[in-house]
Amino acid sequence: MKLPSLNVQILLGAVFGILVGLLFQNAGTEGDIASGSLYAAGLIGTLFIDLLKMILIPLVFCSIVVGIANLRQHSEMHKVWITTLTFFTLTMGIAMIVGMAASLYFKPGTGLEVSLFDGAMQSFQAKQMPLPEFFAHFLHNLFVNPFHALAESKVLSVVIFALFLGIALVMGGDRYKNILVLLEEGLEIAMRVVNWIMVLAPYGVAALLIKLVATQDVAMLGTLAHFVAVVAGTLLFHGIVVLPLVLFLFTSKTPFWFWGGARQALITAFATSSSSATLPITMRCATKHLNVKSEIAGFVIPLGATLNMDGTALYEAAAALFVANLIGVELSLAQQMIVFFTAMLASIGAPGIPSAGMVTMVLVLQSVGLPAEAIAILLPVDRMLDTLRTTVNVEGDMAASLVVQKIVS
Repeated sequence: MKLPSLNVQILLGAVFGILVGLLFQNAGTEGDIASGSLYAAGLIGTLFIDLLKMILIPLVFCSIVVGIANLRQHSEMHKVWITTLTFFTLTMGIAMIVGMAASLYFKPGTGLEVSLFDGAMQSFQAKQMPLPEFFAHFLHNLFVNPFHALAESKVLSVVIFALFLGIALVMGGDRYKNILVLLEEGLEIAMRVVNWIMVLAPYGVAALLIKLVATQDVAMLGTLAHFVAVVAGTLLFHGIVVLPLVLFLFTSKTPFWFWGGARQALITAFATSSSSATLPITMRCATKHLNVKSEIAGFVIPLGATLNMDGTALYEAAAALFVANLIGVELSLAQQMIVFFTAMLASIGAPGIPSAGMVTMVLVLQSVGLPAEAIAILLPVDRMLDTLRTTVNVEGDMAASLVVQKIVS
């Protein structure tokens, strides 16, 4: 009997994981069968993510170096740089405007008493970092010992070193052609390993979603339902309307064609809540299903996984307005602009900071004098919303690769 396509298998795995997770949530997770099942789901999900992380750094390193070398040889590098960074800035800006506009209109948090969250806020110690210190820390993490960056999986640092190495290979010309050939073969091997890992994708996605859905705090979701609905709605609007519209305007590609080719990466991003862990699959979808040239995808997508964070920027800006509503503070237009720019900087800087989500969210709150401890209010719903914002982040990376290819070709 012929098996369904991998796309269909992953979709079925996601549906199965959500349904089984809901079943465990309703039946409880205390019994031997439930706890054993969740333990098995945790093992399978962790194995899948670990396999993706195993190939992540070799893939990022080889793809960036090879992509830079090939682009420079075709005199396209300058145009690719400008187009990529312009697209990232444009879509992140639109995402934050959408998120902040929805928060200002629907006012999530208004009517809730901050005293409901006193216990959580008092027991949570926020790791605070002033903006100048954050900026210095971010720059410091860009340029580190490349062997340390490779060993510690510091993706942004690896990207920076790969950029330098790629340019050096091009400037050296034929003198370094053997090294370039070696890295090209390394990239081919890495993509072959990704294809092997994809065999486990339906099971990994199902296992991750079983554990995610089964362990959600339903009571706290109800309390914060208004905020969750506003953020989820704006993330979906950005992912279903804004990004496909931008893609169509630049490339004439329809949303359904795009989502069909990007489906594996989008579902994996939803299940793993990690742009970096999903990156090998994102690369595979872009080159195999969306027909993006390997040199374009190899440059844009790894860079996007560390710099292009539409969903994260939207969430952090909306969350700051939610906390302001909750404690009864009305932010002025100037303060809203501060939130806008700080959220953009924080979302870009997130990969280089330990406990990135917590530090960067605290930074946004601090920028307009909101209590850093309020981050504790968001923790119960953060994991669930992380699934959506990561999916939007990954969608933005693939859309960027298509737009860049169209503009430079």
